[in-house]
Amino acid sequence: MNRLFRLGPVLRARKAQEDAARGAVIKSRAEIRDAQALVKRRQLDLIGSSAPSEGSARAMVASLVARQSLAAGLSGAQRMVGDAEAVERERLAVLADAAKRRRAVELMSERHTEMLRAHDLRKDQAALDELSMTSKARNAARGIAGGSA
Repeated sequence: MNRLFRLGPVLRARKAQEDAARGAVIKSRAEIRDAQALVKRRQLDLIGSSAPSEGSARAMVASLVARQSLAAGLSGAQRMVGDAEAVERERLAVLADAAKRRRAVELMSERHTEMLRAHDLRKDQAALDELSMTSKARNAARGIAGGSA
């Protein structure tokens, strides 16, 4: 029986793929956190810029336009969070798929190891049976009753 598991390199490659996918998920989570921090900053900027209650019409219009610009920036940041979360979901799916593929090869490796162990046990048992039988045959030839040496 071949003692070498021939899919060892495949298993290492699958583990590397899973590690790469896990790294991509970690990176996407960092991107989500960064986008959420940007949303908070933009919200605070928008809250901090109140519309003037007095002043010239130009100043009031400029202030309203600035607030609209801040609101647009906030909307863009919220879209970034949504996009980053979508990317994370995709990367989680890739990670789950990579883990499944790795686990499939790992199960084959475990079965191979178990088959080797069972084969070795059968060989050892056959050798013990052979020793026992030859011992009984020797004792029988000597005329010793009981069968064990």
